[in-house]
Parts: sequence; C-alpha cells; structure tokens
Amino acid sequence: MKTPLQITFRDIEHSDALEAHIREKAEKLETFFEPIMSCRVVVDMPHQHKHQGRFFNVRIDIGVPGSEIVVNRDRHEDVYVALRDAFDAARRQLDDYSRRLRRETKTHDAEYIGEVVRLFPEEGYGFIRRTDGEELYFNGDNLVNTTLAQLSEGVAVKFIEDMAAAEGPQAKRVSVGHHHLPE
Repeated sequence: MKTPLQITFRDIEHSDALEAHIREKAEKLETFFEPIMSCRVVVDMPHQHKHQGRFFNVRIDIGVPGSEIVVNRDRHEDVYVALRDAFDAARRQLDDYSRRLRRETKTHDAEYIGEVVRLFPEEGYGFIRRTDGEELYFNGDNLVNTTLAQLSEGVAVKFIEDMAAAEGPQAKRVSVGHHHLPE
C-alpha cells in the first residue's frame, strides 16, 4: 500500500491476522480512489456490562485532497463483519467524493412536448405526434396523473422517448399539464 496506514487496537489484544486483514482492505480502497493521503483504522471494544456481550467498533479516517472521510461503525459482535461493513461504507464514500470532484451528476431523460393525435381507449393505447411530425405509440400504463378516458385528441402532453426492442420508439411517462406546442 502506497498510503501511510495507521492501525490501532483499543481494549482488545493485537492480532497479526486481524492486522493483515485490515491492511488488505485498506489496499483495496486505493483501487477506488487515488490519491489517498492517509488512512487510520481504529478497532475497539468498549467496556460492556457482562450481560450485554462483546461488541466491536471500527472507525476509519481517510485523508484525501481537500477533505477527510470518516466512517464510524458501531457495535457488531464479529470484528470481521464490523470491518467489512466499515470498509464498504468507506468505499461508497470515496466513490461519492470522486464523483463530486469530477462534477458528475445523474442525467435525466430528455422530455418532449407532443400532441395526442389518435386514441383507442377500449384497447388501452394511443399515438402522440412529436413536433417533427413523427408519431409515437403509448399505452395507458405509461400515463402519469391521468387516464386514457381523460385524454382527447389535440391535447398537448409531455413525455420521454424510449426505444422498445421490436416496436421502435415509444412515449413513456406521458403527462398532461400546461404544455404548449411550439408554433
């Protein structure tokens, strides 16, 4: 591991096997984000009442450029499960931090405005004409906050376009509102 790693055991005996396991988990973190500038792992077992059993806590502090990621997983009876959960949480936080640095955001499907041109309410489907003149199929299951019975030909609708495997483009998430077709 290129990153300086500090491992601390509190109120439990040092174990070479446990330390090797922690080193292996910490090494894997570098595959999710680089550069990790520092990594501190603290495994402790706080004093418990004798009837409550033994529980392990794991804290991981990861130094990254411009920030620090802290994971604190409390109270698990198996130290290896506590470590797994803590390192999984650290990986997720590193992934999120990396996405924020790259300014990646979730993309949303493009929405279009069209006009209902034909309806077949008994059969449960209809057609919408896009502004470029192409017609798209839609069915009643793809309507949002409306029903086929409430629609009529000539009504402006908003929708997203989806490609069906054999049928071609279809309108999905069709909604009626104050949509105006371009002149």
